[in-house]
Amino acid sequence: MKYITTEIVNGIFRIGFNRPDLNNAFNMQMVMELSEAYTQYEDNADCRCAIVFAHGKHFTVGLEIDEVAEYIRKEGGIFYPNNQVDPFGIVGRIRKKPVIIAIQGFCFTLGIELALASDIRLGTKSARFTQAEVTRGIAAFGGATFRMQDQFGWGNAMRYLLTGDVFGGEEAYRVGLIQEIVDVKELLNRAQTIAETIASNAPLAVLASLESAIEYRREAEIKAFGKIQKRVLELLETEDGKEGIRSFQEKRKANFQGK
Repeated sequence: MKYITTEIVNGIFRIGFNRPDLNNAFNMQMVMELSEAYTQYEDNADCRCAIVFAHGKHFTVGLEIDEVAEYIRKEGGIFYPNNQVDPFGIVGRIRKKPVIIAIQGFCFTLGIELALASDIRLGTKSARFTQAEVTRGIAAFGGATFRMQDQFGWGNAMRYLLTGDVFGGEEAYRVGLIQEIVDVKELLNRAQTIAETIASNAPLAVLASLESAIEYRREAEIKAFGKIQKRVLELLETEDGKEGIRSFQEKRKANFQGK
């Protein structure tokens, strides 16, 4: 794979974002490679826990929205081939084994949604987060609109979904986006320690616990995702949606008209 690395360390499956020259911005190829890596983990009977991390300074600056928007217009959404696992846990094949996320630097849009779809998140104090889709004329469509309110609480979720404001590691800890604040030099080691603890427990009991939790939230999420995906397709065709894409390409603040 070009943009995603995989390796097994002491039985833990590590998945790394490997586009550091572009701050791990996701194009569609990188999204599909991430799905392939999750599938490799899911199908590896010897691996009982995975860690998702980033090579380079930043976790991810999010989607390359212009390319991804064009793909969504053409395909009607994001779908994964060959029975591959959806890293965002929404469409198609859903993973059954635990995932830990280790976050440093920028963690924007898609990065937050990937974290919300995982099980345990670690982050640094200096990490910076934003769910900034509203500043580009669209709405978050990878799970943030429903998972953020579920995991943050309504007020905290609206505070960041509706403003697109940036917040730091301490605030991410306060609202529950991350479960521990870890020094950047120890981030991957701490994730490895937790992953090995999980892997040392009874495998069937771990899977049953995770399965029960996922099933509890699944039905409502499917319904919510179907509606937000349709709305995003509509938003992309508005004047504001087109202005949001132009402003992203031109690296400027958008001028929205409510049309």
